[in-house]
Amino acid sequence: MSYEKCRKEVNELLLPHPSCCLKHTTVACCIHQVQVTPSISHSVLSNMEAIRVLSETMQRFVSSHTESLMVADVDPQTAKLLIEITNTFLSSFGLLFVLRIVMSWYPKLPVGKLPYVIAYAPTEPFLVLTRKVIPPLGGVDVTPVVWFGLVSFLNEILVGPQGLLVLLSQQV
Repeated sequence: MSYEKCRKEVNELLLPHPSCCLKHTTVACCIHQVQVTPSISHSVLSNMEAIRVLSETMQRFVSSHTESLMVADVDPQTAKLLIEITNTFLSSFGLLFVLRIVMSWYPKLPVGKLPYVIAYAPTEPFLVLTRKVIPPLGGVDVTPVVWFGLVSFLNEILVGPQGLLVLLSQQV
């Protein structure tokens, strides 16, 4: 039995009848036989209808937004410039977070004075927000370690050997 013919038979069976009284029916489908009873036919119908509506909605969405769903079309020169800028920015912040990790070992450092303020000022806004989510564990502030991990991850994903920007710069 062809897929389309089977699909048509199943749809005809599951559509509600005007009298709304389905008898026990066995449907031979392309996969196997299914026993349909009145109690399950309505739930099957509603589930199939929901799946059909969702499928149609997704198809319309994808077809109407195909261009916006694609990866940004960046020429290789622009991607190389973005690699340099992103790599410099992320590497700098990675170094600053390493310095903050070391500074956290000495809690009485004068963070408002040079040279400590160089690492303290740009990173503290990120760390304050993160401390609200991850409080110090046993008196140890782990938020600089968390941010160092996030920055390293972003660096690898964007400008690593198989990073997104690197792959965009190698487009032909």
